[in-house]
Amino acid sequence: MKKENLLKKIEEVLISVGIEVARKGEGALFVISDNCKYKRLLKQKFESFSIFSPGAKKILLSLAIIDGAVVINKEGNVLDYGAKIESKKVFTGYGTRHAAAYSASLIKDSFCILVSQEEKKIKIFRAGKIVAQIDALEKNVEKKIKKANTFLESVGVGTLSTIGVSTLAPGLGIAIVPGIVLFGLPYYLIKRYFKDSFK
Repeated sequence: MKKENLLKKIEEVLISVGIEVARKGEGALFVISDNCKYKRLLKQKFESFSIFSPGAKKILLSLAIIDGAVVINKEGNVLDYGAKIESKKVFTGYGTRHAAAYSASLIKDSFCILVSQEEKKIKIFRAGKIVAQIDALEKNVEKKIKKANTFLESVGVGTLSTIGVSTLAPGLGIAIVPGIVLFGLPYYLIKRYFKDSFK
């Protein structure tokens, strides 16, 4: 499987799990990286497993709500859980989970999927910025994620997690479909393709 397709599949599985976590009123952090340094919050014996294995989703749901991050490599293997990510700086206005997502997303070729317990939103971090936000309470938002990814690919940007950070402008968000907001995409790009992509 191509690297881009594998990352897209990883993203889809984790967003799906994240939506369930948010709907249960819990928070979580998934760090997708081959180079993340962390410390364990819990003494544990843990055997790595693939998020694509049968029954993996149930295990991920259980691991996600434990304090700390779930660390997953770019092959889709869960390397650890209950991981403490060293924060490089405070993510203003938010707590330790956001600071950890910010810091882990600064690692080259890494991205994070954060589930906000308070907001019931899934946020995708890349290069220290929130590049996408998904409202877990939006009706049928799971189906809209595939639609959003199709739109991004049609404009040459890629999946939600691989939006080119050079195009990002902080604070500018555009809802491309109800429940999904992208940050930093040039408005003309959205305007040009919006009608055809979401009929």
